[in-house]
Amino acid sequence: MTTEPRIEVHEDPATLATAVAGELLSRLADAQAAGGVPQIALTGGTIAEDIHREIARLSPGSEVDWSQVVVWWGDERFVAPDSPDRNSGQAQAAFLDAVGADPARVHPMPSTADASDVDAGATAYTATLREHGSGEFDIVMLGIGPDGHIASLFPGFPQLDSDGIAVGVTGSPKPPPERVSLTFAALNRARSVWFLVSGGGKASAVASALGGADLHDIPAAGVSGREETIWFLDREAASSL
Repeated sequence: MTTEPRIEVHEDPATLATAVAGELLSRLADAQAAGGVPQIALTGGTIAEDIHREIARLSPGSEVDWSQVVVWWGDERFVAPDSPDRNSGQAQAAFLDAVGADPARVHPMPSTADASDVDAGATAYTATLREHGSGEFDIVMLGIGPDGHIASLFPGFPQLDSDGIAVGVTGSPKPPPERVSLTFAALNRARSVWFLVSGGGKASAVASALGGADLHDIPAAGVSGREETIWFLDREAASSL
């Protein structure tokens, strides 16, 4: 079921990052108070880095027990495990280590040290999700590119039509060229989907996605939460709405 998106516009990237971090901590605390072990999927990108730092800053004052949160990624660059290009490395350094996340509940996507190629990496991550996932994410966080891509699902690419859980991507228009990504089928198994977008360079893609564009042209149009879809934007990202 497609949910009607909610749009939140914040003054600038810093205000946006603080709002998203605070909302995430509130949602996680509520889920844990109700006896749940929440499952979330993280994204990469500049605004994600800002949000992750804010999570680390705000977590000590929250009720969240990070050892009882299951962490996934929507996509990952298929590079060496210690590469600065890795989304998981950034998140680990920015907040996961600081907040006391349980390594057994943190599931980074395979690196070149773990899999022979992107397809093997996707197969391995599919197996991990089937073993440790709950069947749906509580929250999926997604950035969006100026071309409308989300995770590593790019306009016109064959992976847009995959009905699997995770797929390998080669020839990415954004370096590095090799990646592993969750599919629409997996990303849409979420109670709540949050788009996190800052900057005027993404304003056109935001407007197209919210305007009902075809997902093959603007992949961001192809994901929504089962219960809610929220677009967290700064003023520049919202400037074409």
